[in-house]
Order: sequence, then structure tokens, then C-alpha cells
Amino acid sequence: MNTAVPAPVTSLIRGTNESAPLTMPQVGLGTYKVDVDQAERVVADALAVGYRHIDTAQMYGNEAGVGAAIAASGIPRDRLWVTSKLDNPNHRRDDALRSFEATMRDLRLDVLDLFLVHWPMAHSPGIDLVDTWRTMIEILESGRVRAIGVSNFQAEHLHAIIEATGVTPAVNQIETHPFRQQDAAHEVMTEFGVAHEAWAPFAEGQNNIFANPVLTEIGEKYGKKPGQVILRALMQKDVIVIPKSVRRERMEENFDVFDFELSEEDMAAFAAFDDGSLPRIFDHYDPKTVTWLLRDYVKNNQLAGGTLY
Repeated sequence: MNTAVPAPVTSLIRGTNESAPLTMPQVGLGTYKVDVDQAERVVADALAVGYRHIDTAQMYGNEAGVGAAIAASGIPRDRLWVTSKLDNPNHRRDDALRSFEATMRDLRLDVLDLFLVHWPMAHSPGIDLVDTWRTMIEILESGRVRAIGVSNFQAEHLHAIIEATGVTPAVNQIETHPFRQQDAAHEVMTEFGVAHEAWAPFAEGQNNIFANPVLTEIGEKYGKKPGQVILRALMQKDVIVIPKSVRRERMEENFDVFDFELSEEDMAAFAAFDDGSLPRIFDHYDPKTVTWLLRDYVKNNQLAGGTLY
């Protein structure tokens, strides 16, 4: 019997047609780089541990495995939160609508909880960010998704789509971890009423983060490990976290972060990790990153470069 403590929730007040704020679990399972052959087992393990928030994407190629695990779980649909994301080649309206239907088939869902624009980037000449966002609004108004949002958007991107459409994203999922805590971005999102969600909260293990002596010392006060300290600190900064693991024991560890609270002193020590550098994992203003994200189109000679909004 699962006795896990439910994750606290974040209220979504924008980007939804619901009459009351939606509640999104503050801790979820990330599935980036979990291939489709692993995804069903990984998501099934996470659901057994107690996770009720699963994050996937068209780009990940694992929606079918995620959907199979959800369908087999027996968990009532209204107790699950599922997020997916629009892939870069699918920004044109017809492509977005077609790919959304494929997402729904693969996930075996009638209604998706949250659908995000994955990157502020188009592969299609003549399609701009506002066009993409208008299509997302159309999907929201269809009733097939409960909320819409964005990922990897900068302040200027948020301003552009909100000013043009009057519809504010529910969530902005951005790289956020000890070395890049995104306080300035968080302030902008708070001003707009956009929830801040962190991808790669462990910075993909960079700088030997799991053996860091400061995080280790903090964790020892509470009987926790460095990764748990990181997740707890981000949560106390009102950030939604989606740590990724394919190992059940790590999933259990990452979900065991609701029974302690870091002191002001510990939060100050955590804040000191942010060195103000450029993104440690993806900088979507960097030409090499753009080329990687557009690799399929460049390879097929369909587009020699990308439109970065």
C-alpha cells in the first residue's frame, strides 16, 4: 500500500478557462531522455511511489510509454496531472493541431492538464511567436486541455504574447537549479501571474553537485541528502520541480521532501550557489544550441536555420 505524503500544490491562475484556479502538484517526474522502451516502467514506478504529476513532451518521443503506464495504473484521472509540450517543427497551426491529436492518442487521454510551447523557436518561415500562441489558445478553447503555458521563454517573449493576445501562460518551465536560480525571471513571472517550473533542478549533476560539502552539511541537519536539499530549497522559493530519475530508489528520495523546512540561514547558503552565469545546460541564444534544436530540419535541407523569436 502506498503511504507517500501527497505533494503540495501550486495554484495556476492564468492560461486556463477554469472558473477556479487549477492545482498542480509542486513535485513531478521529468522524463527527458527516458526512451519509449523504458518510459512505461519508469512512470509506473513513479506512480507507485506516489508521484501524481508526470512531465513529457513530443520531442522526448516517449508519450506512448507514459500513456501506457497511466492507463495501467488504475489511478483516477482526476488525481493525475500530465504535461506535454509542442515540438519545434509543429508551430504552424495545422501541424500544431495534428501533433496535439497525436499526443492525446499516445497518452490515451481525453483531456490534457497542461500543454506548453516547448521552445520560443519556429522551424516554419512566416510563423511567429504570436501565431503559435494563438494556436495554443485555440487548443485551450477546444476543451481538450485544462491549461496552456510555455517553456524556455524570456521576459520579452512573455511580453510579446501577452500584449498581442491578452492571454497569459499558466506556467513557464525554464532551466532552474542551484547555479542558475532565475530570481529575476521569477520576479517577472510573479508579476504576470505565471507559475515558475524548473527543469533540470539538479543541473544534470554538474559541478559534482550531489557531493557538495555545503549541501551535504545542510542535509545532515535534517537527515536528508544534497538532492533533497536542492528540491526543498526550490520549493520554498515557490518553484515547481520535476526531477528525473529512472531508478525507483532515487524517485523515492526525490519525493521525500515534504517533512522538513530549510531555515533562513540554509536558504541564504543555497542562494549563494547562483553565480549569475549564462545558462549551464541550454542557451537558446547560442548558435550551437539553435543548430542542435533544428538538426532534423537542417539535415533534411528544409531550413538552413531557425527563427528564434
